[in-house]
Amino acid sequence: MSKVLTAYFSAGGVTRGVAEKLACAINSDLFEIVPKQCYTNADLDWSDTRSRSTLEMKNRDCRPEIASRVENMGQYDVVFVGFPIWWYREPSIIDTFITSYNFSGKTVVPFATSGGSDLGEAPKNIQNLSGDAKVMGGKRFPAAVTPQELKTWAEAYL
Repeated sequence: MSKVLTAYFSAGGVTRGVAEKLACAINSDLFEIVPKQCYTNADLDWSDTRSRSTLEMKNRDCRPEIASRVENMGQYDVVFVGFPIWWYREPSIIDTFITSYNFSGKTVVPFATSGGSDLGEAPKNIQNLSGDAKVMGGKRFPAAVTPQELKTWAEAYL
């Protein structure tokens, strides 16, 4: 049986809720990707062209620092990576997470939350950053997704 990790970044709590339901439903370890410098409401104002999130997303090389690391990433075979969709892709902090570890030989499964946008470029971006990992297409979920729906979806990758 595979050793599984659910890692997630949540800016407003929706992704956290989905990640917690997923980890519980599939009995995986759970890791929150916490920025070293937390985002304020002003930082997250996507309509402000000078907000931190807007500036990060304009710079594809931006790698916001993460406060802590996954201990012994090598033990995991499957890593579910959750995030809110920002500008039709993963937030830059997810790029930091992906480039911080060796994902060779692992299956990486993105999942996202959004009011309506799909994963956009996220799976392709994550594949490009993760080397020899097998990155799956992933899926977007609403906040109200049930643990059983998450489990049914995730079982294809376990």
